[in-house]
Amino acid sequence: MSSKRPYVSPLRERGAIRTRELILRHAAEGFAERGYGRVTVADIASAAGVASKTVFSSVGSKSDILNEIIDQGVAASGYEQATQGVLALRTPREVLAALAHGTRLGNESQFAVHEAIHKALPVDEDGEALWERATAAYRDALHAVAGHLHTLDPEPSCPVEETADLLWYWFGPPGWRTLVVESGWTWDRAEDVLCRIAVAALL
Repeated sequence: MSSKRPYVSPLRERGAIRTRELILRHAAEGFAERGYGRVTVADIASAAGVASKTVFSSVGSKSDILNEIIDQGVAASGYEQATQGVLALRTPREVLAALAHGTRLGNESQFAVHEAIHKALPVDEDGEALWERATAAYRDALHAVAGHLHTLDPEPSCPVEETADLLWYWFGPPGWRTLVVESGWTWDRAEDVLCRIAVAALL
């Protein structure tokens, strides 16, 4: 005798996906604005217009939510396609200009995610591991760009590893945050100045 397969409603599935997305969006905004430690699951549920038990069943605990926000942020950053575009350029100035613009767009579009992570680091027991997960692909991309710069003319005078470290210093999330959030610069101004600094220092 064949067993009946449970019926799965496409409408219910779509509703569950939308609810999950809504929870994660409001959680990221809450963490970014108020800080991870000050936002409760009840706060997230209220902002998303659902019950607390829905948050737990849809995403999980607050720590699970933060981890999901990080994974979504990395996936949504578009770093792979942006990196390939930079690596196709053949002059150092073009590379640095594209890197400045690309990392600006990534940090600007993922601002809430980055702020959520930044404010969670001091209070989350796995903060260091979270930061490494959130930035590993970013660092790898900048290291690839550094290696590419050393194949072009003029080549940076410092070693590849040092070039990669400098690119992180200028174009990593902490650099953008220092200028835009802490110093109140516009994204346009930060992009222009960081690009000019990189060109002057490396070329």
